[in-house]
Amino acid sequence: MPRSEIIQPSDKTVPRAWQRMLSGRRLNLLDPSPLDIEIEDIAHGLSRVPRWNGQTSGDWAFSVAQHSLLVERIVGLTAPDLAPRWRLAALLHDGPEFVIGDLISPFKAVIGGDYKTLEHRLLAAIHLHCGIPAEVPKTAAATIKKADVAAAWFEATQLAGFAEADAVKFFQRPRFRKIVEITLVPQPPHEAKSAFLSRYRALRHACGVG
Repeated sequence: MPRSEIIQPSDKTVPRAWQRMLSGRRLNLLDPSPLDIEIEDIAHGLSRVPRWNGQTSGDWAFSVAQHSLLVERIVGLTAPDLAPRWRLAALLHDGPEFVIGDLISPFKAVIGGDYKTLEHRLLAAIHLHCGIPAEVPKTAAATIKKADVAAAWFEATQLAGFAEADAVKFFQRPRFRKIVEITLVPQPPHEAKSAFLSRYRALRHACGVG
């Protein structure tokens, strides 16, 4: 075909697969690069993404940033010997949600596997940017998952209006005495962002990578 006959796709026919961040980075959702990840963007985004689609009590939404801090805290209480890099992985376990949002579990089930593939690629890029392995070992991943479920229990019963009898059907009741005293107080975004960044820096220092 002569060069003049080749039709180049216009901007209207090629879907945009990247998002511009406040840092100025353009993050390609289909092929995310660690070079296009900034922790400030993550902290900013997660502090403004609500858990439970915002259906929680309090003057502020309970953000994914606060949830991430809660999960890392529970990991520290239940698995104090876990290596710092996996504690950092716990803090970052919902990192992709800074750009794709926090989809509730029923909606994830409807979307299916494509969502998981996208989420996995984003999380791997985040890990590499933050100086930890892209993949988390199974034992550490299981520890983080248990903490995630425990965090959901506290959020469900303290903020999302679940009676304990209902929460038991969907979330595992925490069995560790050290975490039953946790009380959740939703924070304004700027406070959640600051707390997330502070903990991130502390864990990076513990990992010896910053």
